[in-house]
Amino acid sequence: MRIAIDAMGGDNAPKSNIEGAIAAAQEWKDTEIILVGDKAQIEPLLKESPSNLIVRHASEIIEAEDEPVKAVRRKKDASMVVAGKMIREGEADAMISAGNTGALMTTGLLVVGRMQGIERPALAPMIPTLDGKGMLALDLGANMDSKPEHLQQFALMGSLYREKVHGIAKPRVGLLNVGTEPGKGNELTKHAYPLLEQLPIHFVGNVEARDVMNGVCDVLVCDGFAGNILLKSIEGTAGALFSLLKEQFGQSLKTKLAAAMMMPQLRNLKSVMDYKEHGGAPLLGLSGLVLKSHGSSDGNAIKNAVRQARIAMQNQLVESISSEISGK
Repeated sequence: MRIAIDAMGGDNAPKSNIEGAIAAAQEWKDTEIILVGDKAQIEPLLKESPSNLIVRHASEIIEAEDEPVKAVRRKKDASMVVAGKMIREGEADAMISAGNTGALMTTGLLVVGRMQGIERPALAPMIPTLDGKGMLALDLGANMDSKPEHLQQFALMGSLYREKVHGIAKPRVGLLNVGTEPGKGNELTKHAYPLLEQLPIHFVGNVEARDVMNGVCDVLVCDGFAGNILLKSIEGTAGALFSLLKEQFGQSLKTKLAAAMMMPQLRNLKSVMDYKEHGGAPLLGLSGLVLKSHGSSDGNAIKNAVRQARIAMQNQLVESISSEISGK
């Protein structure tokens, strides 16, 4: 297995990407890790690197503020684009990037290419749930506008991902909506509902946003506009909650002592809510395996993304989705 990592993508690049790559290469000797980026910046941070970790030079970087389509088309030697080309040309089996999300989606479409039969690839991150198992949600930002048929494809791809990568038999698939009754919602969800019922999946019906973190389903289907709002709302609420707890516990000696006693439980709560534990979000529907790590990913998050990629490849995720979509 060969996994290309965009060494120059993300808030903490290249340091965190290199740390994650080294940790992954040390743990999984059967996997070749390819760091794609500026050798002048990468090699001084490598020191003693494992034999299964190599560097592929790329002279350009796609920045966070770059316009995605222009950047991908003009920066032909950008680390992200080169990693995408490696998948297309068979030099890598998967790629991971913590860089510009729009540019990665564009790289997926223009460089890696869509899977035959898929109209719109979807960004599918894990949303934390109170039981710690998490919920795969798609699409959470790749497509701002979707058709009912797109949601139908998202449901099938999400169900296969949870089955193949997370080992869940018959994953429960829900449709994000403003009510649980079948007739609820806008034109998109009303038309998507019967299409999801027709699929060979375990469709549990409509799911309200307030129930998402209770783990009412294993896969949540929505358009990218509603999904991204949901994701940002959860992230913002979690951040505000921890800020409030810190403020309250720091008010007096008594509350500080209470905080010290509760620290193990608070750390456990934070890990349950931490996106970094999940590593990355797959861009499902592409002809190759592409994972998007959070922009502020640390080395552990990159390593976890490698873990995800390995499991997906071992279980032939891309081939399984392709087979289901084509009906073969």
